[in-house]
Amino acid sequence: MESVFGRFVEKSSRRISGVLLSDTATPLAAPVIVQQFNYYSKMKKYLAMLMLCAFASMNAGAQEVKKLPQPDLTLNVTLMDALKNRKTDREFSDKAISEQQLSQILWATCGINRPEKGLLTIPTAMNAQDVKAYVCTAKGVSLYDPKANTLTSVSKTDIRPMLAEGQNAMAKAPVFILLVSDQTKLRHNGQIYGAMDAGYASQDICLICAALGLKTVPRAMMNKEKVSKELGFPETMVLELNHPIGY
Repeated sequence: MESVFGRFVEKSSRRISGVLLSDTATPLAAPVIVQQFNYYSKMKKYLAMLMLCAFASMNAGAQEVKKLPQPDLTLNVTLMDALKNRKTDREFSDKAISEQQLSQILWATCGINRPEKGLLTIPTAMNAQDVKAYVCTAKGVSLYDPKANTLTSVSKTDIRPMLAEGQNAMAKAPVFILLVSDQTKLRHNGQIYGAMDAGYASQDICLICAALGLKTVPRAMMNKEKVSKELGFPETMVLELNHPIGY
C-alpha cells in the first residue's frame, strides 16, 4: 500500500513541479499548489507510520514457534537405574537445563513413539491424547506439540510463582512442566480419566529426570484460577499437575 501511495505522490509531485515551472502558471496558483504538495507529503508520512504500527502489531500477535532438538533415544540408563534413582526434590537452583534435556523430558512426557500411528509414550483413556504439556520459564509459557516437536509461545508472563504458590521457594526452578487435560477429548468420566492420564505423564517426567540427573517433584498445588486466567483457558482445560525441574 505504501509503495502504491508513494508512486501516486511522486507522480503528483512531478505534475505540481511541472505546473510551478510552467509559463502558464499564475502567481495566485503557486501557493495553492505548494499547499497541496505539503498535504500529500504529510499523508505519505502518516500512512507509512500506520503501516509500521500495523506490522509491529501483527508481529506481536503472531505466535512464536520454536523447533526443539530431536530427543536422544540412546540414553545409557536402564529402567531399573531410573527407578532406583527416582526421588522427590523440593530445593532447586536457578541453573538452566539444556534444550536437549528439555526435548528429552517432553518426549517422555507425551511425545510420539510410534509415528506411523501417531501414538504417545503414555497411555490415555480411549487414546484421547488429552494431556497437554506447557513449558513455563522466566520468558513465558509455551505449548509442546509432540507431532512437530516444537514449542509454541502462548504467553510472555512468568507464571512460575503462580505454579509454586504454597511452596514459593520452588519458583526458583528454571522450568516447570504444567500438565493440563483437555476435557473436550474425553467422552465421559473426564475428570477421572484426565487425572489418570496426567498421572502417567507425571511418572514419565519423574523417570526421565532421574535418568538425566535432574531434580523434580510432582505437584497438584498451584493457583489454578490465576494460571487459567493468564493462559485464557476455558473450563474444559483442567490443570492437573505441575513439575518444577532443574538442579
